[in-house]
Amino acid sequence: MPTYTAPTRDTKFVVNEVLDLASYGNLPGFESATTDIVDAVIDECGKFCAEVLQPLNQVGDSEGCTRHPDGSVTTPTGFKAAFDQYVEAGWSTLSSPAAYGGQDMPHVLGFVLEEFASTANHSFGMYPGLTNGAVSALLAFGSDELKQRYLPNMIANKWLGTMNLTEPQCGTDLGLIRTKAEPQGDGSYAITGTKIFISAGEHDLTENIIHLVLAKTPGAPDSSKGISLFVVPKVLVNDDGTLGDRNAVQCGSLEHKMGIHGNSTCVMNYDGAKGWLVGEEMKGLAAMFVMMNAARLGVGIQGLAQAEVAYQNAVAYARDRRQGRALTGPAEPEQKADSIIVHPDVRRMLMDAKAFTEGMRALYLYAALQVDLTHKAQTEEERTLADDLLGLLTPVIKGYGTDKGFDTAVQMQQVFGGHGYIAEWGMEQFVRDARIAQIYEGTNGIQAMDLCGRKLASKGGAAIQAFFKLVDDEAAAAEGDLKPLGEALAKVVGEQKAATMWFMQNAMANPNNLGAGAHHYMTIMGIVSLGWMWVRMARVAAARLEQGGDDKAFYEAKLTTAGYFFERFGPDAGALRRKIEAGSEAMMALDEDMFLTAA
Repeated sequence: MPTYTAPTRDTKFVVNEVLDLASYGNLPGFESATTDIVDAVIDECGKFCAEVLQPLNQVGDSEGCTRHPDGSVTTPTGFKAAFDQYVEAGWSTLSSPAAYGGQDMPHVLGFVLEEFASTANHSFGMYPGLTNGAVSALLAFGSDELKQRYLPNMIANKWLGTMNLTEPQCGTDLGLIRTKAEPQGDGSYAITGTKIFISAGEHDLTENIIHLVLAKTPGAPDSSKGISLFVVPKVLVNDDGTLGDRNAVQCGSLEHKMGIHGNSTCVMNYDGAKGWLVGEEMKGLAAMFVMMNAARLGVGIQGLAQAEVAYQNAVAYARDRRQGRALTGPAEPEQKADSIIVHPDVRRMLMDAKAFTEGMRALYLYAALQVDLTHKAQTEEERTLADDLLGLLTPVIKGYGTDKGFDTAVQMQQVFGGHGYIAEWGMEQFVRDARIAQIYEGTNGIQAMDLCGRKLASKGGAAIQAFFKLVDDEAAAAEGDLKPLGEALAKVVGEQKAATMWFMQNAMANPNNLGAGAHHYMTIMGIVSLGWMWVRMARVAAARLEQGGDDKAFYEAKLTTAGYFFERFGPDAGALRRKIEAGSEAMMALDEDMFLTAA
């Protein structure tokens, strides 16, 4: 039976010591985020997720959701009661605006909640998690009337939200959508069409579900420029805020999936359902990206989450399982065999997982801080820098974070040997659940193209140059015993700079060169970004050790793992750069018929 303990000590280390959240106390929303409050939130959040959500993880996987003949859907046993506890505790309001009933705490703490909930129970965490994207879009583009009508109940999670983008004939290329929005003369629109892969599209957790739906109005261009965004409630909301008639939207079926069985992934049918325009007509793409970017950061956290819980269980198994003897001689001669954690190959897998999970935690929390600084930093220059860095890091956190998260879950399953393939141990569920994160909210190939095709060139390359400067400064600041880490960071960012220059010299003449190398580039930047975080963490750990005091083993482990990261992850950056420089000629040379092997 798998277990989970929230990594509260490591999270506090990053939030309080590496990011030094308390130093931002002069900014709006940070004044109440004292170290004592932050620690209490992290501890209570970890306790709730481990004690209430984690025990339902295998229940959700084995039972799944059930669709009834009337189109209603019930979630697995225990989900509704756990959700009621989640709402009653106020977790949904943590980092939401006070104007709509939120606690207005820093997004850093909201992201911690997402990690712990997703790690404890991926399927459960998606229900409130998806609402965050819908809320973000309404905050950015909704009229005052729409905000007042929907946001207080959505932020309180009395109502949950969804994102309805994909259709049977289109996923990434949203210009192909066929859902129609006919104006009704009273300010509303009649929404008609079918959406697929809609997470949490129908369920029994809340009395209403607020769908954000992409559709095209009459005469709109047959491309992405013709997309508009609409808010379509499952149950219509009266002017006084009470619930009225059921809207003409229904779950047509539930998707049968590889994983995340506890979340209802729906085919949604809109049959002239009433909806209201969010933002301007035919400007839905901008609103969609607000939703998508919020969701992509959340998905990156999901990649870390499945790696973390798989790692925790693999460590416990490796310490308990006895097979063979240590290569250097029996570690425990009085036992018939040593624990498998003595074997270098098992250590390789566990150390890879530790280096990834702790580095990725630091990176997503750094990004969460940029979310706050984008809106709350004191100067326009600081706000712009935070926004540029956030835009640059989002596809890396989503793409690299979920690629490496899935790979880590697989490796942790490998630690279990044959037991990892047996359902009762839980490892195969972690692998299945982790797989979706590489796919939804834009496949990782799309993330790579977003990074290389859009973000690198943004503002004439200002964002990537700002990133390089931050990394270079961090490498230069590693002095004394930490100098080898600084030199290693300088080397890996040098590989990324070389790859960037190669794109500049070769992508304009042949865009396929960019496409052929984009995923490799995203991976290089993932390595650089985690390396940047590891040097930051190592500097703090070294300073704490010099000061003396408690947690000596914790800080020493940080230094050891930082060195391991550069030894084992760093060399990959050079190999990936050479793959990029191979170009696209051989990749694109074959006629498509040559991919068929049958006679």
